[in-house]
Order: sequence, then C-alpha cells, then structure tokens
Amino acid sequence: MKWKKLTIDTTTAATDMISYMLGELGIEGIEVEDHVPLTEEDRKTMYVDLLPDEIAPDDGTARISCYLEEDKDLEKLAEQIREELDQIGKWMDVGTATITFGETEDKDWINNWKQYFKPFRLDDTIVIKPTWETLDEQDEADLVIQIDPGTAFGTGSHETTRLCISQLKKHITPGCRLLDAGCGSGILSIIGVKLGVGEAVGVDIDPNAVTATLDNMAINGVSEDQLRVIRGNILEDDALRDQLGYHCYDIVVANILADVIIPLSGKVAAHLKPGGIFITSGIIDTKEQDVKDALAANGFTVREVTRMGEWVSIMASPAE
Repeated sequence: MKWKKLTIDTTTAATDMISYMLGELGIEGIEVEDHVPLTEEDRKTMYVDLLPDEIAPDDGTARISCYLEEDKDLEKLAEQIREELDQIGKWMDVGTATITFGETEDKDWINNWKQYFKPFRLDDTIVIKPTWETLDEQDEADLVIQIDPGTAFGTGSHETTRLCISQLKKHITPGCRLLDAGCGSGILSIIGVKLGVGEAVGVDIDPNAVTATLDNMAINGVSEDQLRVIRGNILEDDALRDQLGYHCYDIVVANILADVIIPLSGKVAAHLKPGGIFITSGIIDTKEQDVKDALAANGFTVREVTRMGEWVSIMASPAE
C-alpha cells in the first residue's frame, strides 16, 4: 500500500502549535525533524549518545511530516493547512511554511527496520539471530542468542555492545553474579547467563526495556531464577539500591553512555564484592578521560581499556 506524505517546513518554536492544528484537522500521527538537543531527562531515559559529527547545530528550523492514505485529497488538505498557517503566522514565526508532497511504501514504520537486522557472528563462538530470521549456517560449538530488541536498544551489532561482550567472556566465572545497569534488550545479561553466570540482575529505567528483556529471556530459555529484571533508576532510587543488595556482585556491566557512567561510578562500588570488576562501554573516545577521572575520584583503578572505532570500553575495579 502506498502512502502519501505531506511535509511542512517551519520553525522549532511553531512545531507544537502546528502539530495541534494538524490533529484538529484529523491527522493522527506526525513526524517532527529538528536539531533541538536532547534534554537531560531525555538522555537519562533513552540512554543514548551521539558522535560529534552526528550533531547538527540547532538553526531553529524544523520539518513536520504526516502520512496519509492513498485516496486522501492532498491538495484540498494542503489548502486547509495553508489557511491555518496564515492564521498562526499572524502571531508567531512559522518560517517558510512551505508544503511539499511525497510518497512512500512504508506501511509499518515500527517494524520496517527489521529487514536490515540479519543474523551475524559476534565473534568466533557467539551468533546473534533475530527471532524472525532463520539461521542457514551454524557451527557445533556456536552459542546462538535470539534477540528481538523491540523498541529497546541492544541488537549486539554496535561496537559498544561488542566491547562489553568481549570483556564479559574474559571475566565471567561459573556461578558468578552479574548486575547489568541499563539492560536494554537484555542481550548482555542473557549472554552472561549462557556463559556461566549463576545469577544476573538487569535494571533499566525504560519500561520497554524491561518488556523486551523478559521476552528475550523466554525466547532463549533463560528463567527468572537465572535473570531478574527490575525497572528503576540506580542513580536516584535508594530503595532500589537496597533491593539490589550490597557487596554481592562479581561483575557490574554498564553499556550506556559516558554522562551516565560518570555519576554511576559513585554508586557501583557499594554493590561489588571485594575483587569485583566494573565493565563500562558506550563511551565516545572524546569522553574517555572524563570517565577515567570519575572512576579514580570514586576509588576505582582502571585495569584495561579496549577500543573499537570511536568507542571505548573501560574495565575497572575498586582500589584495594
């Protein structure tokens, strides 16, 4: 099914008002593109970071797009929108207010990305397979992990996840305990269990991550006795930290971003056993020293630094 696309070029200041106006005209879903930086709350919730060359300067412009069924009269709708934009423009800056038309075959935007996520070999023994794909070739010794990330992060293909998994393979011992701070789709915890972790706990602030982790546990035959999943914020919730327990984890892993790892380094040591390790990733190389400084300030000694592309993983342990 083809869908018609209508796009309005405007300003960031006018996006809320224009979005409301489109809703009043019966348009149920819109897409807004702008260069407004993420707020601190967004960053905490989404656990994302961007490379410097991925960040465009905020020039105050925005584009609002909506997708309409093929039989929709775009010209008539565009005329209604132009009239409304003229009214809005009398008391606020709507920019050029240019309206353009396009066409798309995209009838399932949430799931369309799945066509690009194929089975891949993470290393010489671990294979990641999307739940909706089949695996044509498999070695007898392969550990196959099935993943459906849903709307949470963590397919295993990103450099930051690969760095974490490489470190986990080095340091997991049979029966050890693992805390996954910011578990996303649960991929690190699930692989940890498959590699011999006796008990894992995954924590994430995003309810979608909790749902995705529970689903992926079921797909991979990981029980709730092996992996507990908790929604919460380790940085702000003392009751959650009490629930997690103190000095009881051999490994804490955090594949999030530098601006979260920095304050997290002030909380983690209390959850680690003597001799335990803190594996971090999701660190852009330009923030490597900031993370190292925070670890040192919170009593950690950096034991190993590994890199892949522009991303850095730091393994540290509390100073003895």
